Amino acid sequence: MTSLRFKAVVAASRKTPVEVKAPKERPSEYFAKYVFNQEKMFRYLPRETYRQLRQAIEESMPLSLEVANEVATGMKKWAMEMGVTHCTHWFQPLTEGTAEKHDAFVEHDFKGGMIEDFTGKQLTQQEPDASSFPSGGIRSTFEARGYSAWDPASPVFIIGDTLMIPTVFISYTGEALDYKAPLKKSIAAVDKAATSVAQLFDQSVKRVTVNLGWEQEYFLVDEAFYHARPDLMLTGRTLMGHDSAKNQQMDDHYFGAIPERVAEFMKDLEIQALELGIPCKTRHNEVAPNQFELAPIFEECNLAVDHNMLIMSLMRKVAKKHGFRTLLHEKPFAGVNGSGKHNNWSLSTNSGTLLHSPGKTPEENLRFAVFIVETLKGVHRHNGLLKASIASASNAYRLGANEAPPAIISAFLGKQLGELLDKIEHSTTEELFTIEGKHGMKLDIPQIPELMIDNTDRNRTSPFAFVGNRFEFRAVGSSANCASALIALNTAVAEALTNFRQRVDDFIAKGKSQTAAILDVLREDIKTIRPIIFEGNGYCDSWKAEAKARGLDCEESVPLMIDAYLREESVQMFESMNVMKRAELEARNEIKWETYQKRVQIESRVLGDLCMNHIIPVANKYQTELVDNVLKIQKTFSEEDARRLTLYNVDLIEKINKHTTFIAQATDEMVEARKRANTIPGIREKAIAYHDEIAPYLESIRRHIDKLELIVEDEMWTLPKYRELLFIR
Repeated sequence: MTSLRFKAVVAASRKTPVEVKAPKERPSEYFAKYVFNQEKMFRYLPRETYRQLRQAIEESMPLSLEVANEVATGMKKWAMEMGVTHCTHWFQPLTEGTAEKHDAFVEHDFKGGMIEDFTGKQLTQQEPDASSFPSGGIRSTFEARGYSAWDPASPVFIIGDTLMIPTVFISYTGEALDYKAPLKKSIAAVDKAATSVAQLFDQSVKRVTVNLGWEQEYFLVDEAFYHARPDLMLTGRTLMGHDSAKNQQMDDHYFGAIPERVAEFMKDLEIQALELGIPCKTRHNEVAPNQFELAPIFEECNLAVDHNMLIMSLMRKVAKKHGFRTLLHEKPFAGVNGSGKHNNWSLSTNSGTLLHSPGKTPEENLRFAVFIVETLKGVHRHNGLLKASIASASNAYRLGANEAPPAIISAFLGKQLGELLDKIEHSTTEELFTIEGKHGMKLDIPQIPELMIDNTDRNRTSPFAFVGNRFEFRAVGSSANCASALIALNTAVAEALTNFRQRVDDFIAKGKSQTAAILDVLREDIKTIRPIIFEGNGYCDSWKAEAKARGLDCEESVPLMIDAYLREESVQMFESMNVMKRAELEARNEIKWETYQKRVQIESRVLGDLCMNHIIPVANKYQTELVDNVLKIQKTFSEEDARRLTLYNVDLIEKINKHTTFIAQATDEMVEARKRANTIPGIREKAIAYHDEIAPYLESIRRHIDKLELIVEDEMWTLPKYRELLFIR
């Protein structure tokens, strides 16, 4: 075994759990300890300032600079009591990460000294360098000015000695350069459209809130192995590696006992997350070895997205403390389950949940059916856009493989809800229907109580499944900012609800009763959404052909998926709902294509380096040893005996030669293909070339490397293998 791999194995084997001492208080007592939440606002702000701030948050009203100054004064007092010395605007540029620029609470006192100062202007506005973040051509390199602006709806929090202020990020000319600005606009669009529709059933509805509960999947690997795998360090995934003899085929890791070291990591992570106001609820082993999941209680969508971005950053930091590295790549290991981030999406009003069934009255059930159908209408009309919203170079490796949904957007409703829509569609009267709730199942097992069975099953292969009181958008990738998918989903639903209300009003204006108008429009839309509803196995090859016949988007090339953002119906939707303008959509597509191209380019370069500096030299060295062995046998034994004794080694020598020859030639071809692609002027065309011409080499070269891994003597192989990477010691 070479020193690099040997050291990694030894280092991993010596890891002991880092004991985490939990706070003496109960979680409810230290929850949001480092968050300027409503309780802190009430304590540190003047009563009138507190009232105006709460009103601004709840009614989406702007704050005056005078009120902002008073809020900043209260925040500074709280923050300094907590040991804070700096502040930063924390925003989400189009890099899939977060950004921050720290400023000290320092100003001249004009007496030769300094004072701690923090004003309303510093709270509400900052000026990051907009030219240094992806803008998709909205800003030229020499046009550097951009603004970050405080989002009062997402509470300020503390990390270390810094006050973190969640903000939007916009260009000097007003275009969004982040995820939060269009997300908030999409939430506002849903609020307006859904409130209007909900008031058909209940005039007391004043506001509709979008709720989100994300489920974050991730892998952990020992830090020593991580540093011994350049591909993991530079790309987030293994570009080579033969299957371990045992991986997930025994289904023994899923929901199994959590390894001790991992349990201490999870404990540490949860404590810090709870202190930052992230309501962690669930933790468990996932399907693949070394794969785990964390999920919180659902929250308002904007806040939930902020918390997800924060938890991903926190995961990376806490993992290092425990001798791990967190892998958020959608497919860090071939042949085992990939990582997603299921987005549980729902709508609620000031009086209840819109997607909850059954209702107490037939009218409530009709309202439920309306919101289900109109959600699906948005998904059906913009299924290609929803796929584009989750498309990336890394998620492409996951979709359609090992428990991930296929790269075709369809919806699962379950038998009971499907039957309800059938009844509504084929009825010819104003008859309203009831929906059966949970029912009991008696088990013939002593001492086991009756189970309450939900009115719908689950379909793990469905990208967009109804699961009781919410839709689960299962196609979102684990490393993604889930705002990307939610901007598209929210806006599509807002458009569908707006159209629904307009058509109902048109029928009422023609003399129909409100109930008859609602049912007539609902029946039309049920017919429209039929192609998006699929209850079967999304992994079947026959589904691809059927989906195409239904008119669903079946594109598998990520660069071509991204085109959906600039389809006329997409641009019209985003503009009519006041979420994004055409120029912003064009800019985001430029960024998406460039990001795809760069990711594949980096993987190609890393693979080429590993081939020439690790794989081929090691294979040649082992081949040389085999040749020496053959020559010595030939000198020692008779020709007939030598031929018999060297038969196996000669076969290995020939196999090694075949594989190394292919790897060397394919690597050279890949480099030349990369050079040709780099000369293409248009970024869309360049991304397509990288998908069509370069990406296939990654898989073909890998197949030969993985064959060599089985041939070359174990002690010579320089890189940690899957059997070492996938099992925490």
